[in-house]
Amino acid sequence: MSTYRRISEVSCQWPSRPIGLIELIGGSYISIKPEVTYKRLISGFLKRNFAVHSWGYIPNFDHQLQANYAWKQFRQSRKVFEKRVGLKPKSIKLGHSLGCKLHLLAPDGGRNCHGLVAISFNNFKADKSIPLLKKMSQKLNFQTEFSPSPFETLNLIREHYEQINNLLIKFRNDNLDQTDLLLKSLKERPSDESKIIFLDGNHLTPVSMGLREKIIKSNSQSSTKYEKIDLLVDQVAHWKI
Repeated sequence: MSTYRRISEVSCQWPSRPIGLIELIGGSYISIKPEVTYKRLISGFLKRNFAVHSWGYIPNFDHQLQANYAWKQFRQSRKVFEKRVGLKPKSIKLGHSLGCKLHLLAPDGGRNCHGLVAISFNNFKADKSIPLLKKMSQKLNFQTEFSPSPFETLNLIREHYEQINNLLIKFRNDNLDQTDLLLKSLKERPSDESKIIFLDGNHLTPVSMGLREKIIKSNSQSSTKYEKIDLLVDQVAHWKI
């Protein structure tokens, strides 16, 4: 049994006796309601007595601005949570796809948590991330790029990101994953203890199937997906940091 409340754009779900806190930022365009799109993942953490704070957002081109805003929202929610439970539990930032980048760009440099879990890190240029943008920009003669750009993002990670405990998770069938680039940038920092693990799945493995999930509950495909999400939750819950 868990308690649910919303604090600004953060969906907060608290078990009765939390042992830790997960701060979740999901992927682009699937995180307007992360409590729905990541329902199975969140439920897995709640069953293991982790509280989960998930930030809902619509992506825009200014990733740094959104990273700053998410960090402020999480900080506000964490204060309310800590006051409720009367202690400061182990906290883990968890990002999926674009969510990894937003956590990595947080203004605290990752200092105010015990570690970051980066699932399926994605750092593509805007014209590769957004359908038709490349054709539109060529036709209308304008250039648009995320801020910071992919190149600038990796530089910022090398120069300003301070958290040494990072668990990178890469799925074996994920053609959108750029975790190798992230690991390389993290390893160029002194005293880094980042590690990478490989799991079966694809870029959308952490995401729940919503209505389709209810319709095909007994389907073996659904069962296999559940098993992959549960394994993912176990990897994070048993991470020694």
